[in-house]
Amino acid sequence: MQPYAQRRAALASQLAPGLVILPTSPELNRNADTAFPYRFDSSFYYLSGFAEPEAVLVIVTGDAPQSILFCREKNLEREIWDGYRYGPPAAREAFGFDAAYPIEELDERIVELMKNQPRVYFPLGQQAGWDGKLSAWLASVRALARTGVTAPGEIVEVRDAINEMRLHKDAHELDIMRRAGRINVEAHKRAMRFARPGIFEYELEAEILHDYYRQGSRFPAYTSIVAGGANACVLHYIENNARIDDGALVLIDAGCEIGGYASDITRTFPVNGRFSPAQKAVYEITLAAHEAAQVESRPGNSWGAVHDAATRVLAQGMLDLKLLKGSIDEVLETGSYRQFYMHRTGHWLGLDVHDAGAYMQKGQWRTLEPGMAYTIEPGFYIRPAENVPAEFENIGVRIEDNIVINDSGFELLTDHCPRSVAEIEDWMAAR
Repeated sequence: MQPYAQRRAALASQLAPGLVILPTSPELNRNADTAFPYRFDSSFYYLSGFAEPEAVLVIVTGDAPQSILFCREKNLEREIWDGYRYGPPAAREAFGFDAAYPIEELDERIVELMKNQPRVYFPLGQQAGWDGKLSAWLASVRALARTGVTAPGEIVEVRDAINEMRLHKDAHELDIMRRAGRINVEAHKRAMRFARPGIFEYELEAEILHDYYRQGSRFPAYTSIVAGGANACVLHYIENNARIDDGALVLIDAGCEIGGYASDITRTFPVNGRFSPAQKAVYEITLAAHEAAQVESRPGNSWGAVHDAATRVLAQGMLDLKLLKGSIDEVLETGSYRQFYMHRTGHWLGLDVHDAGAYMQKGQWRTLEPGMAYTIEPGFYIRPAENVPAEFENIGVRIEDNIVINDSGFELLTDHCPRSVAEIEDWMAAR
């Protein structure tokens, strides 16, 4: 639990005196009496390591910092039905809090903690019910004004400070993310080996999920995209219910979650194991864009340079394939390339698959620094149109890997997953 305690201390040290109040996520029902598998709030977990629902983290900042957990009490009857609960005393000991109390005591104790605090740090607007609770607590403290008690005069959004911390991964986090990357690589390799003409998309999804579970990842980080043929040109396609015909490409965008941390890989491959000439041409342009983005991934460079490098390669490829007309500068200036490439080249990665952290600072793309983890995922999507030759219609390609910036450049967290045309064809030939 040491990394979590260190993060709480680091947050308290950078905030002005006040009170941090951070609830975890609520449980959500899937239908009348069945809940979705519970997933904690990422920022709450980042600071606590505590994965149970109905919990609130409170951090007192200032000269005498302390961290307090409010959680469910032990309840042997409910544990028969729902499983183990720590309860406040065991949670305080196991997770290194200064104090822990039953969640039922939150309303009473939080009013005491808020007395004479100059400010409250809170995730405003994240959960509407909690915004109402905060208003009620403030009203209770203000009602004590005649007794000499002062109420917090300022409410500060706490997520900005936490998100900035989460953007820079520590050694504990990177160890988990490396494992998530290894698990995901093996799952994608399994799906390639299992693919064959006539297979349904959901059969490949099942192989991916099977391999996650087999390796210890109990949940995917997001709903898998398994898109055959024209479906690969739908960026967030998740129906995964179509038959994949001989000669079609398959785009699989799937990620596992381990220890709360996500991996996010996309691979595109021919279901029959051999790229057609048109498919190969589009794929190799996308791969070159992927490699160009890697070249720009180094400390001191800007986040925008990574995207710009990939986009220039893709745009030039569109001109080379006669999909667009004009010069490379015209294509980039007018944005005509967006007909075939309409998203950014990556996103931060961590406890959320689209992880916390600002992409710009003071109107400029932020500078890359060691510990920043993100995806590189250029794509090339060719829907039928007047300017599209028949042999390129419905080809959709995306290649995505996960990296972390280090002192000398970057570390590839999803290495050893077949990426080049030759690697993919050779791997699939051994089916």
